[in-house]
Amino acid sequence: MTDSPLLPVNDALNRILSDFAPLPAEPVDLFNAAGRVLAQDVVSEFDLPPFDNSSMDGFAVHAADRPLSDDGAPVVVKVIGDIPAGVQPSLSLLPGQAARIMTGAALPEGADCVVPVEDTDFPYRESRVLPETIRITRFPAAGVNVRPHGQDALAHQPILRSGQVLTPPAVALLATLGLAEVKVHRLPRVAILSTGDELVKPGQPLPPGHIYESNSWMISGLAAQAGALPLQLGVSPDQPDAIRQRLNQAIDAGVDLILTSAGVSVGVYDYVRQVIEEDGQLNLWRVNMRPGKPLAYGSYRGTPLMGLPGNPVSAYVGFVVFAGPAIQRMAGLPAQPRNLRRARLEHDVNSDGRESYLRVQVRSGPDGLSAALVAHQGSGNLLSIVRANALLIIPSGVKSLPAGSEVDIWLLADSYSEVGA
Repeated sequence: MTDSPLLPVNDALNRILSDFAPLPAEPVDLFNAAGRVLAQDVVSEFDLPPFDNSSMDGFAVHAADRPLSDDGAPVVVKVIGDIPAGVQPSLSLLPGQAARIMTGAALPEGADCVVPVEDTDFPYRESRVLPETIRITRFPAAGVNVRPHGQDALAHQPILRSGQVLTPPAVALLATLGLAEVKVHRLPRVAILSTGDELVKPGQPLPPGHIYESNSWMISGLAAQAGALPLQLGVSPDQPDAIRQRLNQAIDAGVDLILTSAGVSVGVYDYVRQVIEEDGQLNLWRVNMRPGKPLAYGSYRGTPLMGLPGNPVSAYVGFVVFAGPAIQRMAGLPAQPRNLRRARLEHDVNSDGRESYLRVQVRSGPDGLSAALVAHQGSGNLLSIVRANALLIIPSGVKSLPAGSEVDIWLLADSYSEVGA
């Protein structure tokens, strides 16, 4: 691919996302279903709850025994049986009769309300013996303290839809339907490779002129947050054959996406782009953004590959703008719009005319949100990301903004609470 003009960010994103779709379904047991994306509609096979049951520990009674006058006089009823949870009651209440009942237990025939034990004279804190009679000091109306069958959902009613993220309560709902497993979209397998002769794995001695490799740790965490299963390929030296060997490991592992960092710019030793062009296809290169211009995207032996820049902040921005949405699409997750807010600049800001993503600290005040640049904005300064809770987005073509300007800020997912979001 010959060098071409810088692509607008949205154009590059749309071109990348057009290559991705939700991955096929796989069955998972409920213990592993939380956070996954449904690949099937779920319909209730029976009413929820399946029978009328008590929402209180107390006594099942018939509302017809309730006195017509509300003079406060207690009502005395005969207790004819005990109904624990998990038992189908065989008794039937006649007028003037009651049955002790536990929370969740099925109502007996003839009962249509439940008296909480606290509204009787039964000494429940002192005795478990079934009383012969009870005095009801506050008699409920029909339906009170009863969970009728079908209150939550009726049989054959859609409960959950394909494409829905399974929250822990949704998983619990599946359990109430008796499902032991459910079909969800397969998690994307994402291989991560860092390149550079200067990189040393953390924990090893650091020779002169070298730095510790950090991008793979950051990208792996971001990929997992986006819904992927990361596969670390380690660090490759700046040699085409070594890079090719690591990429072949990813292909052999059957990954759905390869993410590399470094080796896609114009340096003499930037070989990742060369390997893509020799053994795959380069679909786009260089995006009109700051930081992160030398982003490459294509495929290697038929598997999508995204080459992120080597500078840590550039790699971070490139991931959240491009790789994160691609992973979420593969996982079947609904489109996640940027969490954008408007904020007022606390000081002047300059840019170079590219669409810029600057690291800012956003604060909430009486006049709304304000934003200030944090640390040094160089693309190699990780501290700026660590201290930031948002990205300030400067549109393409804008080179300066004065203090007080209203700007778009993109709240970072882990920092919403810090600005009162």
